[in-house]
Amino acid sequence: MGVTQQDNKQVSIYTEVEVAQLAKRLEEDDYETPFAALEDWHLLRSIAFQRPELAKSYLYLLDLEAFDES
Repeated sequence: MGVTQQDNKQVSIYTEVEVAQLAKRLEEDDYETPFAALEDWHLLRSIAFQRPELAKSYLYLLDLEAFDES
């Protein structure tokens, strides 16, 4: 399965449906190349930081850990 080319699309205009489709692709992990998966992962990460209300149900896909500088 290929990644949809939405590089130019701003994170601010993603819908809940589009984020759900992105998460589904990541869950299925059926990409032609590792780079395609990484592209979707980075997109979900950007959405999580800029539009957290859209990505809160899919944070487990990002495997983010708290960073402690102490």
